[in-house]
Amino acid sequence: MLGHHYTRTFLETAVASMNAGCNLELSYGMRNNVFMHIPQALATGNITLQMLRDRVRPLFYTRMRLGEFDPPAMNPYSALDLSTVQSPEHRNLSLEAAVKSFVLLKNVRGTLPLQARDLPGKRLAVVGPFADNPRVLFGDYAPVPEPRYIYTPRRGLETLPANVSFAAGCREPQCQQYSQAEVVAVAGAADVVVVCLGTGTDVETEAKDRRDLSLPGHQLELLQDAVQ
Repeated sequence: MLGHHYTRTFLETAVASMNAGCNLELSYGMRNNVFMHIPQALATGNITLQMLRDRVRPLFYTRMRLGEFDPPAMNPYSALDLSTVQSPEHRNLSLEAAVKSFVLLKNVRGTLPLQARDLPGKRLAVVGPFADNPRVLFGDYAPVPEPRYIYTPRRGLETLPANVSFAAGCREPQCQQYSQAEVVAVAGAADVVVVCLGTGTDVETEAKDRRDLSLPGHQLELLQDAVQ
């Protein structure tokens, strides 16, 4: 809240946050934390002991339900590994959630979704810096996934019954080095072209905003070449 000039000190921030009902601070890696000023706020009477207890109670109740204070042998969560997390049931549920969360803002001529029955013998091109680069597909709050479980657009489209070709055009979101000939050759020979563009954490993360909404580097040129 200091960055937004709502408060002037961490002590003020601690008091305002607790009065608003906040009971958890994301402070990993910070040497000076807001919550370290709670004892001072309590000593000066800015907050009460009952308020502090009210804020702490749900945190420890949740931790107790998760078994954090039980011996590992008694905690069923401690036995979970990738065989459970990446089980077919969980992966199918993730796929269902992904399919149901897609939003098509414009679907000219009903092009999407691609129908597998219409694809045999068709030539499908997937182009762009986000087409086959797993690193740029995750945000700055994402976990570190197992590479074998990552499906880039190219890898996913290659499961369809079509002749899939690929051209990145540029290898990273900034798209400073653009190979126009590569994109034009692949897109020009295709019946269907899927263009994968974006920003990624190289361009935009929390506390690192873009100055405008333009596509980075030569990405707009890449899109125009693919469309043409």
